[in-house]
Amino acid sequence: MQDLALIFAGAVVGLIVGMTGVGGGSLMTPLLIFAFGVKPYLAIGTDLLFAAFTKMGGTVNMARQRQVPWRVVVNLSAGSIPAALVTLWLLKQADPASAQAQQVMTMTLGVALLLTAAATFYKAVRGKQIPRAISDEQLEEAQKPKHWSLPLLFGALIGVMVTLSSVGAGAIGVSVLLILYPLMPLPRIVAADIAYAVPLTLVAGLGHASLGSVDWAMLGKLLIGSLPGIWLGSRMVLKIPDRVIRALLSLLLAYAGLKLLTL
Repeated sequence: MQDLALIFAGAVVGLIVGMTGVGGGSLMTPLLIFAFGVKPYLAIGTDLLFAAFTKMGGTVNMARQRQVPWRVVVNLSAGSIPAALVTLWLLKQADPASAQAQQVMTMTLGVALLLTAAATFYKAVRGKQIPRAISDEQLEEAQKPKHWSLPLLFGALIGVMVTLSSVGAGAIGVSVLLILYPLMPLPRIVAADIAYAVPLTLVAGLGHASLGSVDWAMLGKLLIGSLPGIWLGSRMVLKIPDRVIRALLSLLLAYAGLKLLTL
């Protein structure tokens, strides 16, 4: 019965990710903790690889459509991946299964969910004002950040947050991209967010796996449900008002974040 429940959970999260673009970490990790009683360190490690595999297909599809701004992806990855490796080393020293490490993870996850809720709500209110298409000359200019160090700094911050909580590469990542690259068309913002999340979550997830923080059987069941869920959600996105979905989702994430902080 639990196997079917995990497959169903993967399908629901995949459906929502397909409709909203919000990363699966902000949904799957609290779901595993609260609904299935999974330990925080195990839920986070498993969800990181869940996010990596589910977003990998999206990246390949967007790359074929030439939507991925690879310069932006490289700049963010240059900050996020080293930060993830350092965070993994610190976790190894602390033992992720220890009470102290799990408390840090739970608090980080709670804060990350609240930030994601705020970012999701902001996108629900202001997201439609972002340009969707610009000329090639404008695109070249749009890929230049206000300062070369900003992608590295924001990327490092997201790398730490994602490694500790599995949350941050979705709505928070999009919000950071909107700040750093305000002239970038929305489809390319989303493509960049999904593309740079793949190596980050893969590195962080494999790092957690080396620490024994991944349940491979559970991961397989979640992926069985998520892949068709994402396929269906990407086709429903045009039929359901985006702002309504994001507004409701922000309330759900805020509730989960507050609940984690009060554990």
